[in-house]
Amino acid sequence: LMDLPYSGAKGGVQVDPWQLSMGELNRPTRRYTQNIIHLIAPNRDIPAPDMGTNAQTMAWMMDAYGQVNGHSPAIVTGKPVEKGGSLGRESSTGRGVSYLLQEAAKDMDMDLQGARVVVQGFGNVGSWSARLIQQLGCRVIGVSGVDGGVYNAGGLDIARLQDYQKMTGGVTGFTGGEAISNRELLELECEVLVPAAVDNVITTDNVDYIKARLVLEAANHPITPEVDRILSEGGVTILPDILVNAEGVIVSYFEWTQNIQEFHWEEGRVNEELRKVLLRAYQEVRMRAMNEQITHREASFEIGVQRVARSVELRGFL
Repeated sequence: LMDLPYSGAKGGVQVDPWQLSMGELNRPTRRYTQNIIHLIAPNRDIPAPDMGTNAQTMAWMMDAYGQVNGHSPAIVTGKPVEKGGSLGRESSTGRGVSYLLQEAAKDMDMDLQGARVVVQGFGNVGSWSARLIQQLGCRVIGVSGVDGGVYNAGGLDIARLQDYQKMTGGVTGFTGGEAISNRELLELECEVLVPAAVDNVITTDNVDYIKARLVLEAANHPITPEVDRILSEGGVTILPDILVNAEGVIVSYFEWTQNIQEFHWEEGRVNEELRKVLLRAYQEVRMRAMNEQITHREASFEIGVQRVARSVELRGFL
């Protein structure tokens, strides 16, 4: 969908990283890298971080690979900036959510000044989304973490909430709003809902209580397929996860490009290139959805599958 020279796959080690010391995390990371070293290369397969991993993990993987094949920053992405990582990656998904919100709001004639926004999940994606959305003039009236959420009809002070989360590890107990459950949070009356936590949070059990006009899926698969149809038929615009949370892989591509070129981009360039890639994809999806009278999700899948099929055809496999 983003027209990047990447495919996709998953792999990992079954451990609880929160229960391990740095040394205990370092050793299995290096062993895992050694076990897949015949599969990865800067022009073959490039690992990137996901759940339970971070920039430090990728630095260990890069070093383990380099001990065998020589120093090669392009072997992994999501690295620390000091080790060849890209500026702008940490905020990339939240920044992408704000870019897409601005475009969708224009198409829906939605005034973002004072628009009520609810963000489920206050990790890296959710907190950056809330922070950048608030800068657009929106009122972020509710956010939630693992243990519950916080609500303020007048709008939460996201900067204060981020500081509070850093001190306490969560958002519950924040004095700038009232406590609210995750279920209650999703059912708040708002213009924009951003699920940015786990999958399957909007189901047949709560679909009748969803009041948002626009849903941006910053999490993977937060809406079940049957509910997707119900909401779409009810007039709710849904920007799917395949579009909304692709920013991480886009900036991974930028990082890989910088490593190959041995040239470091300024953060402003990273953000601008991200905006161009993302909005080009959004406009393609919007036009396909409008012309064929299908949902944004169906349009996204069509475009992505057709690109892969065309590539396979050109290579002579079909």
